[in-house]
Amino acid sequence: MLFKDLQIIEPILRALQEEGYTKPTPIQEKAIPFILSSRDLLGCAQTGTGKTAAFAIPILQLLSKPNPSRPGERPIRALILTPTRELAIQIEESFKAYGRELRLKRLVVFGGVNQHPQTLALQRGVDILVATPGRLLDLMSQGYINLKDVEIFVLDEADRMLDMGFVHDVKRVITKLPAKRQTLFFSATMPKEIQSLANAILSNPEKVEVTPVSSTADTIQQVLFYVDKEQKRALLAHILQDTQIESALVFTRTKHGADKVVKELCRIGIIAEAIHGNKSQNARQRALSNFKSRVTRVLVATDIAARGIDVDELTHVINYELPNVPETYVHRIGRTGRAGLSGTALSFCESEELAYLKDIHKLIGKEIPKNIHHPYHVDLTNLLNGNPKPPSLQKKQGNTQNRFKPKAKKSFNKFSNQKRSY
Repeated sequence: MLFKDLQIIEPILRALQEEGYTKPTPIQEKAIPFILSSRDLLGCAQTGTGKTAAFAIPILQLLSKPNPSRPGERPIRALILTPTRELAIQIEESFKAYGRELRLKRLVVFGGVNQHPQTLALQRGVDILVATPGRLLDLMSQGYINLKDVEIFVLDEADRMLDMGFVHDVKRVITKLPAKRQTLFFSATMPKEIQSLANAILSNPEKVEVTPVSSTADTIQQVLFYVDKEQKRALLAHILQDTQIESALVFTRTKHGADKVVKELCRIGIIAEAIHGNKSQNARQRALSNFKSRVTRVLVATDIAARGIDVDELTHVINYELPNVPETYVHRIGRTGRAGLSGTALSFCESEELAYLKDIHKLIGKEIPKNIHHPYHVDLTNLLNGNPKPPSLQKKQGNTQNRFKPKAKKSFNKFSNQKRSY
């Protein structure tokens, strides 16, 4: 099937062609006809499946027809609510790209920046508003935003909204929307809380689910590395000596951890930047832009900041620290292996993360293949299987106090002579 088979209007088809799009992804193929018929939609799809275009394209087409009830005015006709600034910016860029030949005005609003340019744009009139919950509610309370004319409401990344504690904000926004509207609800996972929220705001929706919940793409090669916590930075440096790794998105659980990893990588000559909530918006956008243009080889991110990172041909995702929420593993590695391309996801696991690993294996329905042929390997298999003692401790009792101490940290400058294998 081609996009033209979905009854897309010519101005959008030409824009899609310029973007290099010819065939819709499965979620686009299934969702676009329902949205064009003004049906509510419940979409469940893992990251990287093309869901932004799945709602942006039909919204642009529906709004290309003038609003007869408000001639000459530009009330907000479509609202897209999303959890992070990066994702909001990405969505607005998609609307800009697909709607370049349409006379529709769009705006993205988020916190962490001066609101004045946003309020000026709102006063001039906006057809499509992309927003994060905090800044949206702030501007509403100041009287800059009125949602009474919204025709289409999109709640994107609903599961992440829940994780970030935005559910009450979302409910406050919904109370300000007109009862008669089209609602599109997207989530990568569908826990009970999210299903309850969907039931509350959708009216007789069509459901589109293109992949099993929390599955990982077949195009992604997954590899697991057992390693002592103190040796993770050494292992990362060892792996990044491979020049075939053109770009790598590295995940840590904390902002402080991301900064520490960047500091060590820069010290050994690997160009790296961090992106997390403590960075200013300008710094985050600069880091993301440098990564997309390959000026920066390694981007180190926390999970919340990474939502919305969409990089063409990203070759590697590295889980420097395993996530404590198993669904997050699927979100992370879904940053690579997109659009039919292959990708590699490397995950480091130390003893204290074995519980997280078990949850991940259970969620994805398989075990991640291990690489035991690296210089920092430790055998945690028995611990993973419930035996509290590593195999060597079972064989040899006695004074083992120093036997399993982590290896002394080596200078990163010595890694270049070590054999690369992963």
